[in-house]
Amino acid sequence: MHYFVTGATGFIGKRLVKKLLERKGTTVHFLIRQESAGKVAALRAYWGVSAARAVPVHGDLTRKKLGVSAEDIKKLKGEVAHFYHLAAVYDLDADEESQIAVNIDGTRNAVEFAKAIDAGQFHHVSSIAAAGLYEGVFREDMFEEAENYDHPYFRTKHESEKIVRRECKIPWTVFRPAMVVGHSVTGEMDKIDGPYYFFKLIQRLRQLLPPWMPMVGLEGGRINIVPVDFVVDSLDHISHQQRASGKCYHLVDPVGYRVGDVLDILSKAAHAPRMNLFVNAALLGFIPKAVKKGLMALAPVQRVRNAIMTDLGLPEDMLTFVNYPTRFDCRETLAALKGSGIACPNLRDYAWRLWDYWERHLDPDLHIDRSLRGTVGGKVVLITGGSSGIGLAAAHKFAEAGATTIICGRDQDKLDEACKEARARGYTFVAYSADIADMADCDRFLKELTLSHGSVDFLINNAGRSIRRAIEASYDRFHDYERTMQLNYFGCLRVTMGLLPGMAAKRKGHVVNISSIGVLTNAPRFSAYVASKAALDAWTRCASSEFADVGISFTTINMPLVRTPMIAPTNLYNNVPTLSPEEAADLIAQACIFRPVRIATRLGITGQVMHALVPRIAQIAMNTSFRMFPDSSAAKGDKGAKSQLSPEAMAMQQMMRGIHF
Repeated sequence: MHYFVTGATGFIGKRLVKKLLERKGTTVHFLIRQESAGKVAALRAYWGVSAARAVPVHGDLTRKKLGVSAEDIKKLKGEVAHFYHLAAVYDLDADEESQIAVNIDGTRNAVEFAKAIDAGQFHHVSSIAAAGLYEGVFREDMFEEAENYDHPYFRTKHESEKIVRRECKIPWTVFRPAMVVGHSVTGEMDKIDGPYYFFKLIQRLRQLLPPWMPMVGLEGGRINIVPVDFVVDSLDHISHQQRASGKCYHLVDPVGYRVGDVLDILSKAAHAPRMNLFVNAALLGFIPKAVKKGLMALAPVQRVRNAIMTDLGLPEDMLTFVNYPTRFDCRETLAALKGSGIACPNLRDYAWRLWDYWERHLDPDLHIDRSLRGTVGGKVVLITGGSSGIGLAAAHKFAEAGATTIICGRDQDKLDEACKEARARGYTFVAYSADIADMADCDRFLKELTLSHGSVDFLINNAGRSIRRAIEASYDRFHDYERTMQLNYFGCLRVTMGLLPGMAAKRKGHVVNISSIGVLTNAPRFSAYVASKAALDAWTRCASSEFADVGISFTTINMPLVRTPMIAPTNLYNNVPTLSPEEAADLIAQACIFRPVRIATRLGITGQVMHALVPRIAQIAMNTSFRMFPDSSAAKGDKGAKSQLSPEAMAMQQMMRGIHF
């Protein structure tokens, strides 16, 4: 038996051809463009057949009689028992012109070609979209009743089916698959479509929240999902039955789910927070259309919406169909499949396979270069305070990744030692001696930097000073606050504002500010340090808003305690778990690669939430730790004395990783 298939290279068509070729003695002729001839060998390998059984027919869907030569038409005339037309645009985001050319004109050309070769039967694979946005249950014997199909995708699906019904002169059958997802056994899928658009949102929720966290979901309309293997098996089985011409079959899930149910099932499959409470999206219908249209016309609303849609990879019209109103009757299909063993599996049973395949093969992040080399290679990176500690560890990381790495610091000997170490590792640093806290010296340094390197692509504001001393021990040490603010705030601002014009001119740049977990937890004994870092955080939030539309981004890292020379004078930290400078440098690398607004530990976020929700309890907790841990001997002015810790204090040291006491 001979078959002819259009769309044989597509997701459904490729698998249908494989299914047809499992029948003994069959030959499948498939339409393929001349420029795609190179795909034939791979297709035959996938189908596992010889050239004699899988025969390419060169043509073009958008041309009359599919653009097939008269010679090929003559060879095929009277030979093809079943003609399967699957070639179409299955994409909500496709432009209207291409959808008309392929879905409507292509179907007319396929019908014309099937008649020219005297095919035995014509099987048109339509879509449930042909029903438009019909309010209620759409039966298999319904077509003219379709309504609200103004959207190009719905309209072209409806019009292409109309062509088959009105113009096809040979026996025909229409199949309307629901939203087709991956294989129910392997999870295999070829593109992001339909419910896959929500996978990125679910993944983000999983990254941010524990799986036990209750979430509010969206109820929405009903959505019908079927796996590709069910569609292919049904097509193969029903199309070979002897039935009257003009029948239509809904290849749908008889159960069907609401949008909220689908999101909850997928969230469970992803081990993300479950949807425990649902809000019906139909409630949004009480907002007058004129009001919604007016809101969407506002530039800030448009920018926020576009940013969210782009970040999550959602097509422009996706949210239009959240309240999808149509349900589909499939009694004809169930009757045709009775006794065959073919049935649509329950989404709950194979959703985890869809998720697993998407995360390993289709996640857009997999195809983006997220390496540090891909981010900073060939770019100019400036690290203040780069001669030791976190700054030096980060400098090595950036230089290894191929960046032009500039470090600055006050101590020329340390800078020279750092450069020597870099050369020993096979790369170089560009070092400048500069005191960031001295405004005149800072201006001199920025002038030299600009003359030698132009603008900077990445600025790491790492230079800083920390003072651990209780306020009651600082009454006569106001200079502690002045010098801490001078470096941690004014110095960072002087450098940043000196480099922002160059970044703005290029419309790109990223600034990483090394802040502290103490800003989130309001750590006692660090009032001078935390205040200076909090000032920098506040300025950064303002700057982020001002420069958001010129390509300049900012990341604040609320760094936990790091084992650097800055904390060495405090013996109390000898038994406290800390990050190594290399681990801290990894956080800086992440800030440059992913450019988040903030990087913070869960401990820091917990402290911030406590101060926001239960401030009195947070104060009591921090005051308890304040009284539990004494000032260091250095803060007391007695460098020879050793601070004695209670057993409770020693236990808390081990419990609280990285918090500033």
